[in-house]
Amino acid sequence: MIPYGRQDISQQDIDAVVAVLKSDFLTQGPKVPAFESALTSHTGAKYAVAVNSATSALHIACMALELGEGDWLWTSPITFVASANAGLYCGAKVDFVDIDSRTYNLCPNELEIKLERASVEGCLPKVLVPVHLCGQPCDMKRIRELCNKYDVKIIEDASHAIGGYYEGQPIGSCHYSDITVFSFHPVKIVTTAEGGAALTNDHKLSEKMALYRSHGITRDQDEMTEVSHGDWYYQQITLGYNYRMTELQAALGISQMMRLKEFVAIRHKLAERYSFLLKGLPVLIPYQLENTYSGLHLYVIRLQLDEISATHKEVFEELRVNQIAVNLHYIPVHMQPYYKAMGFKYGDYPDSEQYYKEAISLPMYPGLSESEQDKVVKVLTSSLASK
Repeated sequence: MIPYGRQDISQQDIDAVVAVLKSDFLTQGPKVPAFESALTSHTGAKYAVAVNSATSALHIACMALELGEGDWLWTSPITFVASANAGLYCGAKVDFVDIDSRTYNLCPNELEIKLERASVEGCLPKVLVPVHLCGQPCDMKRIRELCNKYDVKIIEDASHAIGGYYEGQPIGSCHYSDITVFSFHPVKIVTTAEGGAALTNDHKLSEKMALYRSHGITRDQDEMTEVSHGDWYYQQITLGYNYRMTELQAALGISQMMRLKEFVAIRHKLAERYSFLLKGLPVLIPYQLENTYSGLHLYVIRLQLDEISATHKEVFEELRVNQIAVNLHYIPVHMQPYYKAMGFKYGDYPDSEQYYKEAISLPMYPGLSESEQDKVVKVLTSSLASK
């Protein structure tokens, strides 16, 4: 089976994890801050807070921005459900902004229209979560200008995008956002087995997120401490969660970050080869926004269904039958039963829904060989019989 994505683990990675297993620390030790330092060194952001998943990172980011009951969070319908769920965790309401049909990211034009309407109706969002789908950066400059106009905070969901660049800035620099979130799931660009991180240039936000990831507990004694305590002392000053990253995960992440540029470069070579091999077929290949460099977590094609006799489902299943584990990223969040129960319905976001009818994620990972890539294209070609 050729998977749609998989981790690339080297002997260096294994040695890094084994070294931690032989050390004094497995959960909280020197590797987590060292991994956070690797993230800030790459991105240029001032602070990084490593956690056990990107979902946790989204949650603490929303909490740090004080999202709560009565507030709105807006995001893209084409994303994993966590981008929206993080708002619900905080008691906020969730809404969506339709995608740009070229980039598949949140559309700035749709955002402008929706913000103008929300301003009149008195229901502006407190937080916007643009998602860098497939690693392709959103048009963050335009999005930041619109959000500044209406005092909307921005969390970049860059779960797919570490290693990418926008306007010459590394994704994660937070140049156009308050907080950026990364994912280190095994199929992502670099992995910590499971894990995530929230980056920011705001010291207060970083302190809040660090508290929220660890039960709201600190060992610092301040003027509010009633009596003097010994070194054993800790105090809970807010309600937090157990979202900490382990030393094992951090050690793997540090090792993987050393190959980040290599991983992304290989993905670009694979993407270029796909685009060449797919030339002339009735599919749309990925579009690249000007002045950007994608992390290329995914390579998504869109079937031109009016030019072929097979259905979307038939093409997908033909690939699966031939041991090619393609996937679909994603089912629009508003079409999930849980969100339909909130009142969302088919027809609310037509560009996202059209994307869903046509999209297929082809295998994309550093270990994908040319012969495997040739097989993917061969099976895809045979399934795209002309009308």
